[in-house]
Amino acid sequence: MKTRFGPFTVDSRTRQLLRDQREIHLSPKAFDLLCVLLERRPEVVRKEELHARIWPDTYVVDANLNVLIGEIRRTLGDKALRPRFIRTAHGVGYAFCEEAAEVDTPRTRAQAPRVWLVWKDRTFVLGEGENIIGRDPQCGVWLDASGVSRQHASIRIDHESRSAVLTDLNSTNGTLARGAPVVAPTALADGDTITIGSVELTFRSWLTDTAQKTERIRRNM
Repeated sequence: MKTRFGPFTVDSRTRQLLRDQREIHLSPKAFDLLCVLLERRPEVVRKEELHARIWPDTYVVDANLNVLIGEIRRTLGDKALRPRFIRTAHGVGYAFCEEAAEVDTPRTRAQAPRVWLVWKDRTFVLGEGENIIGRDPQCGVWLDASGVSRQHASIRIDHESRSAVLTDLNSTNGTLARGAPVVAPTALADGDTITIGSVELTFRSWLTDTAQKTERIRRNM
C-alpha cells in the first residue's frame, strides 16, 4: 500500500520512504513501526501492541520503542513537543496525527507481485531490492536462532523482472536452497525451502498477473 502525507510517500510494498520523489532511509524496524501507525491512524496504538507487531515473540523494553520513534521523528523533521506526524499518548502509546491518503489504484495493487518468507507461524514480507536475513535486529528478516550469523544471507527482489535471487553473505554455517549449498547467487521459485542455521524458511511468491486461474470442480448432478 502506498500512503502520502505532507511531502512524504510511504510504499509498504517496496519498503520505500520518499520525500518529493527522493528516497530517504529508515531502518527496517523504524519503517515497520511507521507503517503500523499509518495503518491505524488516527488511533493511538498501545505500546504493548507495537511491541508485539515489531518484535514478535521477543521481549524488549520501552527504550527500544523510544529509539525507533526518535529515528522516525528525525527523518520526518518532526518534534516531540510540537508534533506534526507522530503524537505521544503518555503512558499509553503513539498515534499518527497528520492527514494522509492512500494513492495506490486497484490496478496498481493487482499487478504488484507479493513475495514473502514463512517460518513456523511468522511471515516476513520482502520488498524491492536487497532484503538482509540474519541475527542482527536491524536486518529486514530477523532470525534470533542458533547458527544464524548477524548478516547471514540476502534475497534481492526485482519487481520489474519478477525475480528473486538468494546470496550467502559469507555466513559461518552456510545457506541452503532446496537442500543444496548456496555457493553463488541462486534464483528462487515459489515453494523453495531455504535453510539458515537451524531455521528452515519457505519462499513464497504470488505474481497476480501470471497466476493460474482456479480450476473449476465438476460436480455430478
